[in-house]
Amino acid sequence: MLHCALADGKTLVLLDNLNIRDTHSMFFRSLADRGFDITFKTADDPSLSLIKYGQFLYDHLIIFSPSVEDFGGNINVETITSFIDGGGNVLVAASSDIGDPLRELGSECGIEFDEEKTAVIDHHNYDVSDPGEHTLIVADPGNLLKAPTIVGKPTNKPVLFKGVGMVADPDNPLVLDILTGSSTSYSFFPDRPISQYPHAVGKNTLLIAGLQARNNARVVFSGSLDFFSDAFFNSAIQKATPGSQRYEQTGNKELAEALSRWVFKEAGVLRVGAVTHHPVGETTPPAAYTITDLVEYSIVIEMLSEGRWVPFDGDDIQLEFVRIDPFVRTYLKKNGGKYSVQFKLPDVYGVFQFKVDYNRLGYTHLYSTTQASYLDGSLHLGISKPEYCEISMHVSVRPLQHTQYERFIPSAFPYYASVFSMMSGLFVFSIVFLHMKEKEKSD
Repeated sequence: MLHCALADGKTLVLLDNLNIRDTHSMFFRSLADRGFDITFKTADDPSLSLIKYGQFLYDHLIIFSPSVEDFGGNINVETITSFIDGGGNVLVAASSDIGDPLRELGSECGIEFDEEKTAVIDHHNYDVSDPGEHTLIVADPGNLLKAPTIVGKPTNKPVLFKGVGMVADPDNPLVLDILTGSSTSYSFFPDRPISQYPHAVGKNTLLIAGLQARNNARVVFSGSLDFFSDAFFNSAIQKATPGSQRYEQTGNKELAEALSRWVFKEAGVLRVGAVTHHPVGETTPPAAYTITDLVEYSIVIEMLSEGRWVPFDGDDIQLEFVRIDPFVRTYLKKNGGKYSVQFKLPDVYGVFQFKVDYNRLGYTHLYSTTQASYLDGSLHLGISKPEYCEISMHVSVRPLQHTQYERFIPSAFPYYASVFSMMSGLFVFSIVFLHMKEKEKSD
């Protein structure tokens, strides 16, 4: 059965001014068409609130207010980070007029923005309509992250970008370099001569960055607010270098929609369904397994696609049979609508786990704990947070009972032979001894 999954679309949009709602109408219309309930407010509105009575009022947050210096109401950087810690998703668009709150928010997420009034500059990859500062960047689609779940299906259309540069914290493994600058790009003040080493240079210059937190909350940072604008969506694009190909439309619209689908968890979301394990040839799990048993394990994994849960198609899902370290690690094979595998338990007894830990780029980390309890002779599974799934199921593996050992062990055949030879010898000796008659001595 395919279950319909309606998007949790309560979205708060914070704007520098309400005119942005009109200049970026195509992007907001695409969200509304996908079922998002959008609330527009200025970033300094005194009535702003993300949390009320300990509950989040919105599922997603869009910050299109790069120049804000203080958020209104009870929203601040600490509130937004708490929103992310609680599983909320955030889309942030900055510009060269970036204020301190967005810089601080980026720092909390492993992203460091360049200074205010700086911009990404590329003297080899700028658009023909650039006014002369070489800040209207033509980003090659080859610089996109190789993850279709995040950036959508590959297109040949380049992306138009004008905004501030970023660099990622090298010690933060959760940051994703979604779109980088070319090897000739750098970030500096467009109207000043270069007097010091730029904040970002070459491929280290991030134009768009992402983050998937350990709780699967997602954040996307764009250094350009114009990237999402109607003007950039509909603009023709061509590099200023002679002989460059002209495109009638940029790839901004496709990339922006793909990013919004990913960050708002319309794409790349996995969940676990039924989980079963039992000896081969049986249908229910025993109270305890025995060493060297042949066991069958199966799991159902589903993916959210266009609002519906459909079977996930993957060929790199592994099962581990773990005590402290894995004793068995094997790939799961797709069998109809589920993944299953048969394997032989190790010749080691103890308390083990069946574990599936699936962590791939662009997808939610499968993490969930499944507790097995036996009621009325059947197995009942309690799964927490079905969109995550590291399946952990504790099972006991005991040694062989005394009635399960082989009656005759081949290595003991010499001892068996010695026993029977002793018995035979005693039998012959007894016969000889009993029937032997000594001759009487004559006088």
